[in-house]
Amino acid sequence: MTPDPTLSSPPSSRRAPLQGLRVAVALLSATWLPWAAAQPRCIDEDRAEAIAPATAASAAAGAATSALDPRGQLQTMVREALARSHQVGASRLLADAAEDDIRETRASKAIQASVGGGLGPGGSQSLAGTETSALQLRGSVNVGQLLYDGGRIDRLTDWRTQMAESARHGQLNVQEQLALNTVALALERSRYRQHTVVYGQYVRKMSCLVEALETIVRADRGRASELLQAKKSLQQAEISLANSQSQLRQTEVRLRRFVGDNLPGTEGLPSVLLQVEPLPQLVAEVERASEIAALTAQAAAMHHYVDAVAAGTSPQVGWNLSGTQSIGRGGSRGSVKNGSYALGISVNIPLLSPGVPPATDAARKRARAAEMQRAEAIESRRFRVAEVHEQALASFDRVRRTAAVLRDSEQVRNATLQQWQQLGRRSLFDVMAAEADHFNLRVSYVNALTDGQQLNANLLSLGRGVSEWLR
Repeated sequence: MTPDPTLSSPPSSRRAPLQGLRVAVALLSATWLPWAAAQPRCIDEDRAEAIAPATAASAAAGAATSALDPRGQLQTMVREALARSHQVGASRLLADAAEDDIRETRASKAIQASVGGGLGPGGSQSLAGTETSALQLRGSVNVGQLLYDGGRIDRLTDWRTQMAESARHGQLNVQEQLALNTVALALERSRYRQHTVVYGQYVRKMSCLVEALETIVRADRGRASELLQAKKSLQQAEISLANSQSQLRQTEVRLRRFVGDNLPGTEGLPSVLLQVEPLPQLVAEVERASEIAALTAQAAAMHHYVDAVAAGTSPQVGWNLSGTQSIGRGGSRGSVKNGSYALGISVNIPLLSPGVPPATDAARKRARAAEMQRAEAIESRRFRVAEVHEQALASFDRVRRTAAVLRDSEQVRNATLQQWQQLGRRSLFDVMAAEADHFNLRVSYVNALTDGQQLNANLLSLGRGVSEWLR
């Protein structure tokens, strides 16, 4: 993988694109703020709802308060999503269950004890003859402990330990995916809220033109076609506004599933996740991902399992204490009471286990497969990081370029409207084309900014994680 040469530049040069992006956000916000004082307008574009990038300028200038800290808002939503998620709860239970499995395996080497009993007819047979009891009460106790098994229990414990580690990282991976989904939905919600602002202003501008043309047509019926064209543009703007409002409601429904009904505002969100880390750093962080850590633990667990299976042919040594007691009534000897006990070392030596070699080979192949799966996951993530990194840089580059075009577009639409209103040198179609182009550029700016932020969140998730970034 060949790193991007621009990423190996000094820190000051790497900060320049980010500073340029923040300046573009701030300057673009300024172009969207009051301009009615310059010349007559029929749209209140200086309203407080103007558009979210305006808050990015204030955030870059340090004017945002802690109550409106966008990262704090995301942290709150992620915490709420983690607390409400059934999937996170299930993964936590699975991790706890894996810890219980470790204790169960370790307990195999502890002292084991059991008691038993029975009631019914009984008897015994020996060289002295056969003895029977019509009713016999029997009891037994057995105590023992495994002393040596060739390390099989220890290797099984190691296997369980690594599987528990894998389950723990699996839980962290579930939490990370939920955090990423929550952040992505929050940014998507911010996108459509900005869309509704832009299209709302577009609708008001077209409404103003329609009102102006209605006045003109009352005096000059020959310009009725212009009024029809303006009404058509107004209807198209209203369709775009309605579509954005619908998409906003759908996004909020999906977000409420994660964080509940108390959705915070979107103030300041366009100012977060603007800084794209250098590609070499992101690639180096791939192995820190929870998914990779889980695969690493699984591969280590399979190697311990190979040793445990191979130890199945080892001798087993333990000590054992057992005792029995029986009380009988009736039968050939009438009342009788018998008891016995035994204490000693027990040895069990497997002589023939034809299933152990193929089981060991199978475990060894699964261990190798786990290693290859981990290597594939790492390689796939590294290439994915390179791809998403380029997409994020391209998206933020579009933000800067679109901001520059928007400043020119603002001047063009102002000049076109002035020439149409005052000088008669432009047609209504020129005015509507300039307006449509300007508002479409504003939507493109919002889309490029949000796409870049979501791609940046994906980059973090592929490495150290969005959750760690939020902390």
